[in-house]
Amino acid sequence: MQLIMENLPELLIALGLVILAIEVAILGFATFILLFLGISLVITGFAMWIGFLPETLTSILASNAILTSILAVALWQPLKRMQDQTETKTVSNDFMGLTFVINESVDRRGLVLHKYSGISWQLKSEVEIAKDTEVKVVKAEVGILWVKPT
Repeated sequence: MQLIMENLPELLIALGLVILAIEVAILGFATFILLFLGISLVITGFAMWIGFLPETLTSILASNAILTSILAVALWQPLKRMQDQTETKTVSNDFMGLTFVINESVDRRGLVLHKYSGISWQLKSEVEIAKDTEVKVVKAEVGILWVKPT
């Protein structure tokens, strides 16, 4: 216990860094509470190290409670917005570039079905394509192949 009390600032900083590492590496910013607690532990340890706070358990508890609350109020919305951002990427797959001849005219409504690999796919196109035209798949969605004339 004596060793812990003699090295309390260093212990708080190390504990804060371990909690931050758990939050970032293992949980991937899933829980912000550990982030706020880790930052407050590092700040409290640094404040004790430079002599700004006394090295007592009461000051540790009070400082971490106040700092965690302040960090939560200040950072909750920006971090939540950052977490909610999603990227939309078009994924290239094996259907892209597939060419075949259609038996019926294709348009945006997707009324024409094309059997490929044992599955009936709806065919859709941005422009109307006449029957007996060779088409190329430009985008694939669930159950839908978007085509354009080659």
